[in-house]
Amino acid sequence: MSKIAVIGGGAAGMIAAIRAAERGHDVTLYEKNEKLGKKVYITGKGRCNVTNACDAEEFFEHVTGNAKFFYSAFYGFDNRRVMELIEKAGCPLKTERGNRVFPVSDHSSDVIKALRQTLEKLGCEIRYNTVIKGLLAEEYIEDVTASDTSDVLAEARNTDAEYWETVTSKKAKKKNKYEQKITGVLTATGKKEWYDAVILATGGVSYPSTGSTGDGHKFAKDLGLKVTELKPSLVPFEVKEKWCGQLQGLALKNVTATLFVDGKKVFSQMGELLFTHFGVSGPLILTASSVLAQKKNYNDVMLTIDLKPALTEEQLDKRFLKEFEEGHNKQLKNILPALYPSSLASMIPELADVDESKPAHSITREERERLVRTTKALSLTVTGTRGFAEAIITSGGVDLKEVNPSTMECKRIKGLYIAGELLNLDAHTGGYNLQIAWSTGYLAGDCAE
Repeated sequence: MSKIAVIGGGAAGMIAAIRAAERGHDVTLYEKNEKLGKKVYITGKGRCNVTNACDAEEFFEHVTGNAKFFYSAFYGFDNRRVMELIEKAGCPLKTERGNRVFPVSDHSSDVIKALRQTLEKLGCEIRYNTVIKGLLAEEYIEDVTASDTSDVLAEARNTDAEYWETVTSKKAKKKNKYEQKITGVLTATGKKEWYDAVILATGGVSYPSTGSTGDGHKFAKDLGLKVTELKPSLVPFEVKEKWCGQLQGLALKNVTATLFVDGKKVFSQMGELLFTHFGVSGPLILTASSVLAQKKNYNDVMLTIDLKPALTEEQLDKRFLKEFEEGHNKQLKNILPALYPSSLASMIPELADVDESKPAHSITREERERLVRTTKALSLTVTGTRGFAEAIITSGGVDLKEVNPSTMECKRIKGLYIAGELLNLDAHTGGYNLQIAWSTGYLAGDCAE
């Protein structure tokens, strides 16, 4: 039995502690807040989108880059096993549109309660309101065995013990993959507590009000690990166009959003979006933002919205002609509400540069074409994204080259395991990111010694 510390009581931390405790280890879970799962609590608009029930092939399509790194973790503890564990813990689940999985109660607190009770039954010690200031580590020198040193015996023969020790130590360092070994944690009160292994699951920097303040990234950097640039992801867009704010609160379903970065199309998908006072939000935009977060350098970002994706331009033009023929004496502004939501209908003529007071019979072919183009490609200039305070996840994190994907152990630091949002691994909205946390946390707990 080993003594294992888990830092962070979010999704990854809770599942890591559960698995480590199941294996018979002495587990202590450190949580800086007064309760577990503060960020889990707000996921899925307070309902907790536990995972996505799609098959493995489709799941990996939603992992934004670095999907291969996630293979071992996912297949070791996939979406089906997550659902089984949570339901066995006493929280029934249901699957909704888009294979999104939620608790039957629609209360994220029930998921957290089930996991907390499991931890307590397993005898895991949970230390609330405990801040970890840093990790304790020492230089790692592997014990040298006869098999390790057979090739230096001739060199060391007939020499004194001091020389023998020097030669064998150099040999061990050369063969060993580790540079350091974790020995424990340092609390904010200055107390040193000793452990055989530490699972770091402190999360990213999104929603800092939940306690995600980048502690884990600091710990990693202090130990010499590379941390990639942190960016807000699954986050609304801010746009240049002022008219967008006039549509605040308008939700559009079954529209297609297409994102262009420096003139190149990088994303296109049908779904739902929402106009806000600063720009656009909603599931479509959040997913598009995860694609943008992967781009390092860019100058120009444009978003187009196809308001009628089910119709080609030719079909839409015929629809306009039909409406104009039926209401040939009506003003344009009185016809368009049949084609658009009222707030948008009043804005389309201005965006298409067509006089809204013109009677239908006097609208020219060129004007009709402009109406079609505006409908099929309503353009917005993206000036940026909202910050980490509104981002669902953090893009970037501990460089995956630093971590063994088969164990979640740091390659250079023995006994340090990293899981969850702290890693440079993220996905689209829809339960995929929580699954990343469950899977990587479980693997870390399964391998920690």
